[in-house]
Amino acid sequence: MARTTDTMAETGIILEDFSVIMSQAFATYGLSVVTDRALPDARDGLKPVQRRILSGMREAGYHANRPTVKSAEVVGLILGNYHPHGDAPVYEAAVRMAQPFTLRYPLIEGQGNMGSEDGDAPAAYRYTEMRLSPLAEALMADMERDTVPLHPTYKQDPRVQEPDYLPGRIPPVVNASSGIAVGLSTNIPPHNLSEVVRACIALLDHPDMSVEQLMGYIQGPDFSQGGALLALMGSRITSLPAKAASLCGLRYGWRKLHAAARS
Repeated sequence: MARTTDTMAETGIILEDFSVIMSQAFATYGLSVVTDRALPDARDGLKPVQRRILSGMREAGYHANRPTVKSAEVVGLILGNYHPHGDAPVYEAAVRMAQPFTLRYPLIEGQGNMGSEDGDAPAAYRYTEMRLSPLAEALMADMERDTVPLHPTYKQDPRVQEPDYLPGRIPPVVNASSGIAVGLSTNIPPHNLSEVVRACIALLDHPDMSVEQLMGYIQGPDFSQGGALLALMGSRITSLPAKAASLCGLRYGWRKLHAAARS
């Protein structure tokens, strides 16, 4: 039932169609999850917590050419100024950006036990240290020149602001991005930085390039710990990601199936 002025005036209660309320509330919730939490932004390849950690570390001066600081200091800074959630997810996100087996090009340089590819947990943040990596510095280059819009953080302090997205001098596709939201998900493998940069330059020179032509520059994903490519000789790499996501965690090595069949 739609709301009416008479209903509100007589009882003070607003009558609404339940299905309308649910659809509107779900749409609002879904959009919030998509844009503010779960999925990386196509402009810089980062989720909000990752962006807040990097921009907060830059603002605090934890640069690549300076000594590392305690991870607890970084976590406290991000919690106090930028990210209104628990300390565990902030530290976990920071550690993942420091792991060379998680990101093809780490955005944080860590010292101490940052976990292992075998699933070992990192040491507590009171023991480890971190700072920005040179690549993260390049990702945020020229922010002081008003290259990206800023907005107040949850702290509601006009002196503390965060970027809507990072300038992104480094193409986002070089690092893996994955996330599950409401009705949407993404799982993008990492790619080689040199190949991607050459492809970007070629695309700038020739905006009408086809995917086939771009594949001449970017011939496939570039996993930090490798991956097994199982395909018949001559088959297209572009057909693999949709069918072989489970291969991402395997160590790399070319397997010539027809040669194996003959042997």
